[in-house]
Amino acid sequence: MNDTTSTIPATQPMTPTDHTRTVYELIGGEARVKELVDRFYDLMDLDNDLKELRAAHGPSLENARNRLFWFLCGWMGGPDHYVSQFGHPRLRMRHMPFAIGSQERDQWVLCMGRAMQDVGVEPGLAERLLASFFNTADWMRNRNT
Repeated sequence: MNDTTSTIPATQPMTPTDHTRTVYELIGGEARVKELVDRFYDLMDLDNDLKELRAAHGPSLENARNRLFWFLCGWMGGPDHYVSQFGHPRLRMRHMPFAIGSQERDQWVLCMGRAMQDVGVEPGLAERLLASFFNTADWMRNRNT
């Protein structure tokens, strides 16, 4: 991955190359998004090289787990659960209280890459998603380290 900052808004939905189906459909729908998010947060608890990322989430991952699931469903082109509950995601504003630098960005992307591999996301789709996730995570950085 490169270390450039994207000017694409972080809330721009992912666009599939198969223009007849959404990323949500390509990944396998709500159950698969839930499986991906659950694996993502489970890995935070399991992998020592993700300890800073895990520490940033506080003692419980339940709230973050739900919000990421709701957000990704809509971002991938499925039901907009997050927006219906909380309004516009305002990702950067909502993450301002958390120190997000290159290390946190890289651990988030690494964790998501592992999660996609573990749940069997098709490699081409996983590669496209990982690029979008990196751009979003890079855009979320609020410190220079």
